[in-house]
Amino acid sequence: MTGELSPAGGAGELRASHADRDRVVEVLRVAAGDGRITAEELDQRLEAALTARTLGELAVLTTDLPASPGSAVGLTAGPAKDLIRIDCGSGVARRDGPWPVPRRMEVRVTTGVVKLDFTEALIAEPELHLVAEVKSGVLALITRPGIEVDLDDVSTGSGIARVERPAGPAAPVILRVVLTGRVGSGVIRASPARPPRRAFWQWLLRRPPSRPALPG
Repeated sequence: MTGELSPAGGAGELRASHADRDRVVEVLRVAAGDGRITAEELDQRLEAALTARTLGELAVLTTDLPASPGSAVGLTAGPAKDLIRIDCGSGVARRDGPWPVPRRMEVRVTTGVVKLDFTEALIAEPELHLVAEVKSGVLALITRPGIEVDLDDVSTGSGIARVERPAGPAAPVILRVVLTGRVGSGVIRASPARPPRRAFWQWLLRRPPSRPALPG
């Protein structure tokens, strides 16, 4: 019968789940951020990952990538700065690309946006102490596997302080961000980078459509 599995089939012939595909997508996204694969390769592999039927088809997409994505990336021989201060009124302040992570940061946001992108950051110390005062603005931290954010000592008024951890297998912690301070009516958010837009729409299309409730 068409579609039957051989009794002698290996693990690679097992059918892949959505969670299996999502884990591979995260590995590929991090590898592209680290410069290990090009944007074109990322696009090709994402399409293959999202249409893979078996674990074997997924495995070949990451055989040339590190087992712990991002664990060996982001280190620099230079010493970390002791302190970086960012004071943002109503504008936008960003730290992205290969920026050096200091030992301590003090961030003040009034109505603007501060974005700290750690996906390509140069990490010389295992811990960053981040003191934040967010009034009605936004402080966004973009993380990747191996970046851990602690918001336990952040107080909030009517605002939000939230951590969204990367999907997939856990990676060794290379940087722990200990965040303290206060949020008024604004937002502090730590989350992994989003996959490319096309991959996101492919992910949406594979989800089963929601059905309206039948009248009682």
